Amino acid sequence: MLDVNLLRDHPELISATLSHRGIDGVDLDTLAELDAQRRAVRAEAEALRSEQKEVGGTVARLDGDEKDAAIARGAEIATAYKAKLAEADELDARFEAGWIPLPNLVHASVPKGETEDDNEEIKQWGDVPSFDFPVRDHLELAAESGIIDMERAAKISGSRFGLLTGKAALLELSLVRWALDRLEPQGFTPVIPPVLVKEEALFGTGFFPDDAEQVYSIPSDDLFLVGTSEVSLASMHADEIFPVADVPLRYAGFSTCFRRESGAAGRDSRGIFRVHQFDKVEMFSFCHPDGSWEEHDFLFAQEEALVQELGIPYRVVNVCSGDLGASAAKKYDIEAWFPGQERYREITSCSNTTDYQSRRLKIRVKEDKGNRLVHTLNGTAVAVQRTLVAIMENYQRADGTVRVPDALIPYTGFETF
Repeated sequence: MLDVNLLRDHPELISATLSHRGIDGVDLDTLAELDAQRRAVRAEAEALRSEQKEVGGTVARLDGDEKDAAIARGAEIATAYKAKLAEADELDARFEAGWIPLPNLVHASVPKGETEDDNEEIKQWGDVPSFDFPVRDHLELAAESGIIDMERAAKISGSRFGLLTGKAALLELSLVRWALDRLEPQGFTPVIPPVLVKEEALFGTGFFPDDAEQVYSIPSDDLFLVGTSEVSLASMHADEIFPVADVPLRYAGFSTCFRRESGAAGRDSRGIFRVHQFDKVEMFSFCHPDGSWEEHDFLFAQEEALVQELGIPYRVVNVCSGDLGASAAKKYDIEAWFPGQERYREITSCSNTTDYQSRRLKIRVKEDKGNRLVHTLNGTAVAVQRTLVAIMENYQRADGTVRVPDALIPYTGFETF
C-alpha cells in the first residue's frame, strides 16, 4: 500500500507511475478530495467526543434544571457523535476502495511496456546447447520411464497437475536440499511455513485484491492456499518492530504452491511447466529501507549463482512496468533456455517491494529517531518443476537419458536417469 502522504504532497509521482504501468481511469483528484473530507469529518467527530466528555464531567457537580440540561445536551452530542463517526467510517471505506488497489511506485530503471515481450534483456549467460540428434521435450524424454505422469495426475485431480515418480521425485528433493545448503551460509534461515493462510496475509503482501483470481480458497475455514511462500514468510513478522541490528533478516522458505492459472487456458498446457501445484524454495528479506537496492542485488546474485552452478544457459530481463505485480517496484527475471520450446522462459524472479508490503503488515525497524517501515524483498531460489524441465531438456542425450548436473550428483546418488 502506498503512503497516503504521497497523495497529499506528491500526487504527480503516483500519476507518473500509473502512466508508466499503463493504468487508466484512476481519478486522483477525487481521491484527494475524499481524503480531505474524511479527515475533516473525523476531526469533527473527535471534537464532539471531547465535548461529550467535558459535559459528562460536569453532570455530577450540577443540580436541578442545570443537571437535566447537561444530561440532555450530553445525549444530543452522543447522537451527533455517532452520526459523524458513521459518516467518517463510510468516507474511509470509499477512500480505501480506490486507494488500496493502487500499485507501488515503479523504480526509474524499469522499462515501460505492457507484456513480457516488452521486458528488457540485460545479459545472457552460458552456451545454448546444440544437439546432433532430434531434441525431445521433457514429456517425450519421460514417456518410456513414466517418471512424469500427466494422465494419472489428471485422473486424480484434473488438468494442469503432474505426478513425479522415481528419479524425478528424487531429483526434486535433491534440488531443494542443494538450494538450502547453498543459501544457509549466505545468512538465510530455512523455513517450512504454512501454505494455508488467512486473508490478512494475502492482503498484507499485495496479492489481494490484485491477484485474487489466481488464489484457491477454502471458504468453510476462511483460509487460502498460497501461490508462493512469500506470503507466509512476510506475514510471520506482521505487527513487529525489529531492532536495527537484526536487519537484514533473511529466510529461505520451502513450500508447495498453488495457483489457479486463471486466464492461462491454452498457454504452456503441455507437461509440468505451468501447473496448478508446484514446489519452490523462496528467498525473503526484511531489510533497512536505506539498503534495499543493495539487498535486491544480493538476492539476485544468489539466484544467478544457483542457476550457473546447475550449468543451465539463461538470460536476465528487467521486467517492464506492465508486467510487474502491484507490490513490486522493480523485478529481474532469469529465463532459462528450454530446447524443447526453443526459447527462453522464466524460472526465477527477484523483486524489491520497498515499503508496499510492510505498510500493510505494519513491520518496522527501530532507530534512535523513531520507527521506520522496513523494506521487503523476495526472490526465487529454485522453482522445482521448471528447473527439473530445464535440466532434462538441456542435459538430454541421444539415447534418451539425461545427465544429472555435477552439483546435484552428491544429492541424487545417481549420475543419469
